[in-house]
Parts: sequence; C-alpha cells; structure tokens
Amino acid sequence: MRRRFWDILKENQLARFLLSAGGGFVVDISIFYLLYHNLLTEKHYHVLGLTMRNYTLSLAISYFLGVIVNFLITKFLVFPESKSSSLKQFVRFVSVAIIGFFANLGVVSVFIHNFNMYPPLARPLAMLSLFFASFFIHKFFSFSLSLRHQHATGGSRK
Repeated sequence: MRRRFWDILKENQLARFLLSAGGGFVVDISIFYLLYHNLLTEKHYHVLGLTMRNYTLSLAISYFLGVIVNFLITKFLVFPESKSSSLKQFVRFVSVAIIGFFANLGVVSVFIHNFNMYPPLARPLAMLSLFFASFFIHKFFSFSLSLRHQHATGGSRK
C-alpha cells in the first residue's frame, strides 16, 4: 500500500499538487485558527490606516504564510521541470495568490454573512472551492508549463 501511494505521487502531477496545497492548507488553517481564537481576540484592528475584522486580519497573515509553504513545495515537488527563474516563478505565484486571497476573502465573507457560518469552518470550505482553478493557473502561468510540454513528457516527471 505504501509503495502504491508513492508511485501514484511520483506519476501524478495533480496528486503532488494536492499534497503541496495540503501542506500550505495545514499551515494556513492552523495559523488562522490560532490567530482567530488566541491572538486576535478583538473584533476590529487598525492596520495601515484600515479597520479590519479579526477574521480578515487572521486570514491575511495565515494565507501569506501558507502561500510561502505552498510555493516551495510546488516549485520543488510538483513542477520541478519548469525552466523559469525562481524569482519569476515566485512573483507569478504570489500574484496569483493575491488574486486568490481576495477570492477567498469574498467566499469567506459570503459564507459568514449570508449563511451565518462559523469563520474557522468557512475558511477551509472557501479554500477547497478554489483548489482546481489554482492548479491550472499555477501550472500554465506561474511555472510556464504548456499543454505541449505535458504531452511530450506523457504528463509525468522524467
């Protein structure tokens, strides 16, 4: 069983991305929960002249740390064949992550305000709802891998 799991990971880019996203997810959710429940206990905070709700600030911090973990795992485990420079990959990855942050914030806000959902539950549901879009955006934009490259290598790492 263990051997089969590693074979699947080695041959399946989407499975590796799921592992990468999972690592970033664990960091993100853990820090979000810790911040929301233990460190940012006031309802509102003033940051850089903006008034932010505690879940928004918790999300911003946890999301950023999760993005860094996700980038590192994605770069070295999921798309190691990318020929783009590390700086270019990182800038693109963070650009996509910033858009993803606002998409997550929008979905979290809808869950909390329209469905009265508990913020630590709304956060992972929002993240899961955006997972597949993230895979394709990072593959084709952040790491500049085309469909042509995938066809030429049979979709697996060589």
